[in-house]
Amino acid sequence: MEQIIATVRDFTGALVVVPEPGGDFPELAWGDAFFYYAPDGQLPRTVQPYGTVVTKNYPDDTASDLDPPGRWRVNVHVGRAAFRELTGERQPHGLDRSHDFAATDTVLPHPVYGALGWICVVNPGERTGELVTELLRGAHDDARARFARREEHGRPDGNG
Repeated sequence: MEQIIATVRDFTGALVVVPEPGGDFPELAWGDAFFYYAPDGQLPRTVQPYGTVVTKNYPDDTASDLDPPGRWRVNVHVGRAAFRELTGERQPHGLDRSHDFAATDTVLPHPVYGALGWICVVNPGERTGELVTELLRGAHDDARARFARREEHGRPDGNG
């Protein structure tokens, strides 16, 4: 997990937010990591992260069984085309087959945000470690391109 966070920190313009006790983030987010393209180093107010690392179950997201010690999950926005290629699903909406969302070292549709083009990997390892890094690099590059388009049109950090 720390290696993935360190790798993303090295991406040009990356902002990695890891909420800790005493900060502005809710306790539920403490210890997780959120990845943004933010060349000014400021947390974007109206842009979602392009990737995350979560270390525990969230109230509406328990299918990956992240509460036992040593379990964590990388989530990456890859878009619909890459989603189809990576998961074998025809479309993010309405998955064609069932998935074991708790399986480790396996690229899966995100159990909650798959319909929006997100994939996930619980405990990336030998099979998926390099791919996860490549997917995060691609998501970062996509976020940088969206940022450039917003700048070109004079918009703030919003996603419009």
